[in-house]
Amino acid sequence: MFTTTQWSTLSAQAQAALLMRPAIADNETLSEQVCDIISQVRDKGDETLLALTKKFDGIALSELTVSQQQVKQAVASLSESRLAALEKAYSQIKSFHQAQTLQEISVETSPGVVCQLKSEAIDSVGLYIPAGTAPLPSTVLMLGVPAQIANCRRRVLVSPPDSAGNIAPEVLAAAKLCGIEEIYAVGGAQAIAALALGTDSIAPVNKVFGPGNSYVTEAKKQLSQQVPGFAIDMPAGPSEVLVLADETANAQFVAADLLSQAEHGSDSQVVLVATNNQIIEQVQAATLAQLSQLSRKEIAKASLTHARFILVDSIEEAVEVSNQYAPEHLIVQTQSPRDLVGKLRNAGSIFLGKYTPESAGDYASGTNHVLPTYGYSKVVSSLSLADFSRRYTVQEISQQGLAALAPCLIELTDAEGLDAHQRAVTIRLDGQED
Repeated sequence: MFTTTQWSTLSAQAQAALLMRPAIADNETLSEQVCDIISQVRDKGDETLLALTKKFDGIALSELTVSQQQVKQAVASLSESRLAALEKAYSQIKSFHQAQTLQEISVETSPGVVCQLKSEAIDSVGLYIPAGTAPLPSTVLMLGVPAQIANCRRRVLVSPPDSAGNIAPEVLAAAKLCGIEEIYAVGGAQAIAALALGTDSIAPVNKVFGPGNSYVTEAKKQLSQQVPGFAIDMPAGPSEVLVLADETANAQFVAADLLSQAEHGSDSQVVLVATNNQIIEQVQAATLAQLSQLSRKEIAKASLTHARFILVDSIEEAVEVSNQYAPEHLIVQTQSPRDLVGKLRNAGSIFLGKYTPESAGDYASGTNHVLPTYGYSKVVSSLSLADFSRRYTVQEISQQGLAALAPCLIELTDAEGLDAHQRAVTIRLDGQED
């Protein structure tokens, strides 16, 4: 089922081809379908949301709003152990994100010239929580905790209802922990359109966060280009992991890490880059053995058709491969993983050592699991507290400060031929006050 490829024997073109991701559904038909959904939401608002919920989710809802009574009942339905796990994860994530609070900067760049960098919470944010084959309370925490710490005034959660019209109780319990009170049972591209455009039930937000299927991803892309003042968190694609291993790696652990990612979806990709062929063979055997025990083995099996097993000549070469691929998740099982951190330049999140599974970051280590995929980790950061605020600058200049800065300003405005810019300086220094 698996093929091992020796990296050093490939041409640069073949190496690039080996690291190609599974194709994202980004065809003309998808684009047209999403465009049509957006138009329907723009024209008919809630009527469209209810109609599409019946069509795609199989439930005819009379309203979209999830009441606080429903939230209360959902929390009451959960076991003490389930609630305790949610609270533990909430505490861990909150601890790490609270430490990211931005400090205001104030600098007097020259006498009488004061410049400041300040931040302000984004006023309203939409948090999209997929449903699909399993509820994702972990994503509620990853989005809800930083939105809560940033003190965004409106925090709006949307999630597709199940066939009974309900949102999973774990999702609602996580929302309650994060202080989210505005919740709507709607999903898909239509939910993103509602958050961007607004309807009678759902007021528009400034920025939307969260993963989703190809329709959600396409809607985020289109609406961020159409609606002034509306932004999205980051480009999205199928989930992925790269494991970097040497002869000291535990093959059973590596196989478990690969499968934990493969079970996300059939379009997920797992990559093993190893300096030892014996480890690769052991991991391949362990992967097949563990696969048969999984409840989602058919999904994982489909994902493994995109798997890559790459043999490299050295750790240095392994680092080069990882940096070229730029994985969403990077797991390092080597003799001295900490030594590689400064060399591993492109990854959404890095997991060091045998006892640091990606699962920990997905749920409760404290780091955020909303990460750039599809190679975007070369230029896009993992989600953090900063994404829920905007930074802006303030400057204040005294008369003496402006006089000292004027020769520089006059020279540069002259160089650019911007007379009005220059006059805005000189008029203040010519004593022409009302």
